[in-house]
Amino acid sequence: LVPKDWDGNHEVAWGWLWENVERMLKNLMGKPQIQEKALERLIMSLTEDSVNYLRRGIYKRFFALAPAGQDYFKQSTTRLYWIADKIVEMTIEMYREPRKMVEDMSALGLRHVGYAIPTEFFAPFVSGAVEVVRSMTTDEAAQEGFRWSLNLI
Repeated sequence: LVPKDWDGNHEVAWGWLWENVERMLKNLMGKPQIQEKALERLIMSLTEDSVNYLRRGIYKRFFALAPAGQDYFKQSTTRLYWIADKIVEMTIEMYREPRKMVEDMSALGLRHVGYAIPTEFFAPFVSGAVEVVRSMTTDEAAQEGFRWSLNLI
């Protein structure tokens, strides 16, 4: 079933791909459980003030990284806060209910397509949110758990 134009270069690239996948998976071994617990501790420790700091910080940092993103967030502050809260909820749910999250992520992706959100905004949004969380905790497992799960989302 290999295409006719498959040659040694393709074989090398294929091997390289799977060696990297294997390396990445080995690096993750045992980490999701630790990251989930750390992320849950962080989320459960958030006060009302720190939740509001996180909510405001996500958008402040995103708009600094991608000013044109403001054109796509023309909702009320209440709605923006709801979205931020949902993001945090989804990061921990990614660990707890990964199969359910596949469906939720598909629906979220379709909403983003429906709203014509340019994909180039995804990376600065994630980076901004991760920067805010890093400013809120020194727990590297919580930081990495948030970053990893938000990257999946």
